[in-house]
Amino acid sequence: MSGHGFHVHGPHDHELEHAAQHEPKGFAGQLAVITAILATVGAFFSYMGGATQANAGILKNEAAIKKTEASNQWNYYQAKSSKQNLAELAMELSPSEEQKSKYKDKMARYEKEKADIKLAAEKLDEDSKHADELSEQQLHMHHRWAQATTALQVSIALAAIALLTKRRWMEGATIVAGAIGVFLGGMAWLHY
Repeated sequence: MSGHGFHVHGPHDHELEHAAQHEPKGFAGQLAVITAILATVGAFFSYMGGATQANAGILKNEAAIKKTEASNQWNYYQAKSSKQNLAELAMELSPSEEQKSKYKDKMARYEKEKADIKLAAEKLDEDSKHADELSEQQLHMHHRWAQATTALQVSIALAAIALLTKRRWMEGATIVAGAIGVFLGGMAWLHY
C-alpha cells in the first residue's frame, strides 16, 4: 500500500514480485509460452473456421441461384412444349395443306428450341448440384476447424488451472488437449 511517501508491501504484492523475478524460467514461464503458442494457433484455426463457414454459405447461395435458374429454364421448356402441342393440334384441325405445313414448321422449330432449353436446364441443375457438394465440403471443414479451436480453448483453460493450482500433471493435460486441437486442425487442413 502506498500513501504520502510511505510504501508498505502486502504479502500478495511480495509474492507477485517474487514470481515475476524468479518464475519466468520455471513452471509459470513454461505455461506462458505454451499458452501463447496455443492462442496463436487457435487464432489461425478460428480464422479458417470462419472462412470455411462463409464459403459454405456463399456456395449454398450459388446452388440456390442455379436451381432457380434451372427451374426457370424447365418452365420455359414446358411453355415451348405447350406451344408445340397447340401447333400440332392446329395442324390436325387445319383444312389446307399450306396451313398444315406452316404448323409443321412451327412444331419442328419448337422441338429444336426445346432441345436447347433442355440442355441449358440440365447444365444449371448440374451446376447447382456441384455447388451444393462444395458447400457441404466447406461446412465439414468448418466443423473440423471449430473442433480444433474448441480443443485449443480447453487447453488454454487447463493451462490457467495448472498455473493457479501449480499442478504439473495439469500442464500435461494442457499439452494433451493442445495436441488434440492441433491434430484436428491438421485434419481440417488436409480436408478430412
